[in-house]
Amino acid sequence: MTDIRVLVVEDEPLLAEAHSAYTERVRGFVVVGVAHTARAAMAALRANDGGDVDLVLLDFRLPDLHGLDVCRALRAAGSSVDVLAVTSARDLAVVRTAVSLGVTHYLLKPFTFAAFRDKLERYADYRAQALAEGEVAAQHEVDQMFATLRGTAGHSLPKGLDAQTLDRVRAALTDGTRAQVGLSATEVSGLTGISRVTARRYLEYLVTIDRAVRSPRYGTPGRPEVEYRPR
Repeated sequence: MTDIRVLVVEDEPLLAEAHSAYTERVRGFVVVGVAHTARAAMAALRANDGGDVDLVLLDFRLPDLHGLDVCRALRAAGSSVDVLAVTSARDLAVVRTAVSLGVTHYLLKPFTFAAFRDKLERYADYRAQALAEGEVAAQHEVDQMFATLRGTAGHSLPKGLDAQTLDRVRAALTDGTRAQVGLSATEVSGLTGISRVTARRYLEYLVTIDRAVRSPRYGTPGRPEVEYRPR
C-alpha cells in the first residue's frame, strides 16, 4: 500500500513543524504540504481536486476561518478527504459537529507522540480495510472497521506496561536502518536503558497487537536469537 499523504493545517509555525515531524515519524505516512490558514488549506485541496491529499490534520482555531467551516466547505464541494482534528477546542458542541461532518479522529492539544501515533495508525488500519475490494461478508466486519477507527477500552496497555516506555521501545525498533535489520531484546535494552526482560515484554506486546513481527536470528553459536521488526 502506498504512503498516506497528509496535509498539515496549523496556524502556529512551530506547532505545524512539530506535527509534520511527528507525522513523518509514523511508518506509512508522508507530509505533502503545510498550510497556516484556512484559505491556504482550501487552495491546496482544490489543486487536482484534492487528489494529492488523503488526510488533513486540521487545527480548528485558524485566523481566517474556523476548522468546522473548512470541513463544511470540503463536504459541500464533494470532497471525501479524511480529516483528523488536532485542536484545543473542548466544547462538546464542536465535537458533535465535527462527528456530523465526518471527522475521523479528534485529538486534543497538548498530546504526546504516542497518542498522535496511535490515531494515525488506527486510521491507517481502517483505511486499509475500507479500500479493500469487494463487499463485507457479515456485520462483524463492519463492526471491526469501526472498532479499528474509534478504538475500544481493550486497547489499553496491560498491567505493568506504560506508554512512555512503549514509545521508547517502538522508537528504537522503527529508527532508520534498524527497522530493516531487526533488533533483539538485548539490543533494544541497550538502546533504551531498560532491562532485557522488560524490553522483551514490550516487544512481545507489540507482536500481540500486530505492530511488530518476530523471527529467529541465525548465524551465532547455540540457539538462534529472536529478533523483532516493526510491522
